[in-house]
Amino acid sequence: MQFAVRTLAPDMSISSVVVDAADALDARRQVEARGLFVSAVEPARGARLARRRAGKLSLVLFSQELLALLNAGLGIVEGLEALLEKESNPAARAVLERLLGGLREGKRFSAVLAAQPDLFPPLYVGIVRAAEGTSDLPRALARYIDYQQRIDTVRAKIVSASIYPVILLMVGGGVSAFLIGYVVPKFAEVYHGAGRNLPWMSQLLLDWGQFAAGHGSAIGIGALLLAAAAWIGVRRLLANGGMARLLGRLPGIGERARIYELSRLYLTLGMLTEGGITIVNAIETVQPMVSGSVGRNLGAARAAIESGQPLSNAFEANGLTTPISLRMLRVGERTGEMGPMLTQSAAFYDGEIGRWIDRFTRTFEPLLMAAIGLVVGAIVVLLYMPIFDLAGDMS
Repeated sequence: MQFAVRTLAPDMSISSVVVDAADALDARRQVEARGLFVSAVEPARGARLARRRAGKLSLVLFSQELLALLNAGLGIVEGLEALLEKESNPAARAVLERLLGGLREGKRFSAVLAAQPDLFPPLYVGIVRAAEGTSDLPRALARYIDYQQRIDTVRAKIVSASIYPVILLMVGGGVSAFLIGYVVPKFAEVYHGAGRNLPWMSQLLLDWGQFAAGHGSAIGIGALLLAAAAWIGVRRLLANGGMARLLGRLPGIGERARIYELSRLYLTLGMLTEGGITIVNAIETVQPMVSGSVGRNLGAARAAIESGQPLSNAFEANGLTTPISLRMLRVGERTGEMGPMLTQSAAFYDGEIGRWIDRFTRTFEPLLMAAIGLVVGAIVVLLYMPIFDLAGDMS
């Protein structure tokens, strides 16, 4: 990988050099070996683009292919070599070459993965590290694939449930904008020449239509700026956990959002503990992946567990349970099967969330269609109301 290194020479001249290195530390060593002082190291422009493209590497697909090769009897090095031979994407080939290079140097597979944190998250590195202790990497990969597919299934339900309402809103908004921006001004010209007093609601609609027609460019730019601001605001809320707090305050939706987050928490902890990781280390791995409030509660629960409290009591005291999950956690403590119980709790709530999404969409979509129909119908009725009055006067 190429790194751009900003250097300071003994004669106090500043320059920038590009070196090929395994990582930033290796690039620093190479430049310092030339007698130069290093002030900054960063991936070269082309390397940054390659890393962004490599960041799109599907961990599930990579794990599935590697699992198939391991189950066929190949070793980890042979499996990666086979994947490298069939790969045509230069960015993905670079990732596989770095993995193979680290393994040939004698490093553990988990250490090689951890050296690329932008591609392999701590959760993935953790299950591989635990599998190295039990020499059961295929089972760990299969467990991660199942974990990710279950998360993707619930996420796909949420996305698919939101597609139809979004389309309805776009179509309804487009029809309303066309009526107000084009049709209403035409009616305003006709009624203006008629010299009749119009109903005040119709007059208000016509005035707004004429304003929209006269300032269409400004309104369009304002709408685009508003949409861009809303998009930036949503991204910031997602980044700092504000979206989870906002959903948590909505009536009816807040409790479902909490259950969804607890389901993801239980599923992740269950996968890690089934892979041989202690519950305390599993909580430490999961804590950066959850929202701020749940992360703080997890930290308090971890401290309570380290002090000797049972997991169920620690989670209950910090608001990380529901009546169902609390009973299942206590069963897991009695039987010593905490990992499977955490996974079963997640499966129970995944089913409940899926059923709630189905009920919500079946109720919300007709209501949304009715609301759009009322808006469009109101515009049409207000446009034709003066004609109705005229027809009444004539009769």
